[in-house]
Amino acid sequence: MQARVFADMVFRDDADEDCLHLNVWTPARAAGERLPVMVWIHGGGFVAGSASEPRQDGAELARQGVVVVGINYRLGVFGFFAHPELTADSEQAASGNQGLHDQVAALEWVRRNIAAFGGDADNVTIFGESAGSLSVSALMAAPLARGLFHRAVGESGACFGAPGQGQALPMLGASEEGGLAFAEALGADTLAAMRARPAAELLKAVKEGGGRFAPTIDGHLLPDPPSEVFARGGQSPVPLLAGWNRDELRALDALARPPTTVQKFTERVRQQFGSNADAVLSVYPASSDAEALESAASLRSDLFVGYATWKWLEVHAETSGAPVYRFSFDRKIPLPPDGWNGVPATSEDVGARHAGEIEYVFGALDWRPDIPWQPSDRALSRQMAAYWTHFARAGDPNGGDLPEWPRYSAADGFRLIHLDGTSRAAPDARRGRYETLDAISRG
Repeated sequence: MQARVFADMVFRDDADEDCLHLNVWTPARAAGERLPVMVWIHGGGFVAGSASEPRQDGAELARQGVVVVGINYRLGVFGFFAHPELTADSEQAASGNQGLHDQVAALEWVRRNIAAFGGDADNVTIFGESAGSLSVSALMAAPLARGLFHRAVGESGACFGAPGQGQALPMLGASEEGGLAFAEALGADTLAAMRARPAAELLKAVKEGGGRFAPTIDGHLLPDPPSEVFARGGQSPVPLLAGWNRDELRALDALARPPTTVQKFTERVRQQFGSNADAVLSVYPASSDAEALESAASLRSDLFVGYATWKWLEVHAETSGAPVYRFSFDRKIPLPPDGWNGVPATSEDVGARHAGEIEYVFGALDWRPDIPWQPSDRALSRQMAAYWTHFARAGDPNGGDLPEWPRYSAADGFRLIHLDGTSRAAPDARRGRYETLDAISRG
């Protein structure tokens, strides 16, 4: 069950609470082939999404010699509602992470059954985008998921808080308070009364601003904040490939009316960062309106997912000893003739937008055949599918005639790969931004 939240989400199934299904695409001709397995966790802010979306259809990716599994999990109030009575009913004295438990259950299903589809249960990669990427980082920190996967890929997101946002995930008590407030606003003073409410009524209440539902530090599936688990090296020590898109939320500033100016951006930074504003403005400069626009767009995107994903990569590289690879998806994505989420097709200001890399990874550009894809888009899609599946196979994205993708490390200058029409590895030219935000975050 979910509301219609994102205009670019297209499903091939119905929104229903009988949702705990998964899809399997396999190139195997017989059981026992022991092919690498890639388990996809969809995004959608933990409130929307489905494994049935055509842009994440696994057929083409499976042709690279891997078994692809797309999973569903409960969303929103149905997947992440915490309440004192739910906690009391639980043998683990926990509530609020029903959706994450679904993800763990799917991985347990894969371990038990994937051999029948030609997959290797001892070579499983979890990968996800946005909320799916946050889920990947959470599962790496979750004791219940340990041993159920062997590599991890994150696209735009991690369970690490950004400056001014506090801890990435709330503690159980705060989530229970939010659940109580939501129930009381509906006139439901008991859990039984909540369960008696029609699903459509609950969705309507959420849509009208009745609550925000996402994972919580419940003391069981997530005993501690993931940032603390990673800092002490308690996460699953698996190879990690992660990154984000260059222009995640650029459209919000580029298309803002009135337009972003030096004054507007500077005031926003001073209001948001107070005594740290000068430090922020030194790495997000605004000497002209044009520069202010680019800095505003970059800062918005970094606070959204860039900093958190960077921190995830940094800490895992420091504490796990496992190989880490970082990417920046830089492709300026073509727009469909009817525009995208209200952005006109003629706009030049969207760039490498949030979630735009999904169809490239899956080799599913033709889910929208009306988009004017160029040969370079198709070449990049083939390249990304090869990188992702090489990583799933051996924990290293390199292979064949692909441009070299170096490990992300201080010894190698923190080089990352820029994925575009011509992909290339280069040192992190924006590292100063993240170090500044990190210093502010640590106080």
